[in-house]
Amino acid sequence: MSTVFTEMNYLGDLLKYEEEILYSRDTITVAAGQNLLLGTVLGILNNKAVALNPAATDGSETVVGILIDDVDAIIDTESVMVSRNVTVSGQYLIWPSTITATQKTAAIAQLNQLGIVIRTGA
Repeated sequence: MSTVFTEMNYLGDLLKYEEEILYSRDTITVAAGQNLLLGTVLGILNNKAVALNPAATDGSETVVGILIDDVDAIIDTESVMVSRNVTVSGQYLIWPSTITATQKTAAIAQLNQLGIVIRTGA
C-alpha cells in the first residue's frame, strides 16, 4: 500500500516578483469565520478582508489584493496581502467556486489596475 502526501503551496509558488522593502504588501484583518488559503483573491467587507464575492454589492465584489498566507480566522485575524506591483502565478490563485467567466475577467482587470500581473504557467 502506498502513501500519498500532498504538499501545501508556498509563497514562492504564488509570488514571482514584488517591489523591494515590502512595498507590495499590506497588513490586513481577515474577518472572523473564514478559512482562507494562500492565493485567495480578496475583497473588503466592513473594513476587513474577505474572500472575493463577485455577485455581492457590499464591497466584497471589488478586488483589493491576494492573501499571501493561510489563515483560519476563528476570530478576526491579522495577516498580509499583496496589493500592488507584483507578478503572481495564475495557477495558484484561489477564486470563488461560483465565479463566472465574465466576473473572473472583471476581477483580473481589477488586479491589473492595482499593478498585479498574472502570469500563466509556473
